[in-house]
Amino acid sequence: MDRRDFFRKGFGKAAEAVVKGADKRAAAKAKKWIRPPFAVDELEFLLACTRCNACIEACSYAVIFPLAARLGADVAHTPAMDLLKKGCHLCNDWPCVTACETNALLLPEEENPVPAKLAIARIDENACLPFSGPECGACVAVCPNPGALVLESEKPVIDQEQCLGCGLCREACIVEDKAITISSVYLEETTV
Repeated sequence: MDRRDFFRKGFGKAAEAVVKGADKRAAAKAKKWIRPPFAVDELEFLLACTRCNACIEACSYAVIFPLAARLGADVAHTPAMDLLKKGCHLCNDWPCVTACETNALLLPEEENPVPAKLAIARIDENACLPFSGPECGACVAVCPNPGALVLESEKPVIDQEQCLGCGLCREACIVEDKAITISSVYLEETTV
């Protein structure tokens, strides 16, 4: 190996380590929000997103909003979803995704694509009515993904393999404080 090859390989490994570190930091910070459907990995997303608001404007349900500047210049004004108050309707034509011209939100080439898990939905059995006696099922009736949220012995159960974390079940929940919690997939990845 000559000197040129030695430095080329050395710089390549150093650059790879820097990118891995940046990716890890971006993912750790992303525990605080939920990106729109078909968002690329967080670091790639931050590099691609121009903060143009096209996806925000394309969302007819007003679920997508710009992150606040107080969260840091690297994420300020990038789109996130407010799944604590509203659910993503998983629109057939994916207007938020098709509005993105930079591929920060990237629709696959397949027919009828399904996004990666948006968030993690869980049922708080202490707050959910069927776990204390009365029947309900409001959450099950709105689930857009068959088999993701079902009733077992009159109690709702979320199948994490099927659930996309759209938050429609939380929006439909009739109790206050909501019996369904929503958390970032990045938060889940770091605690499992």
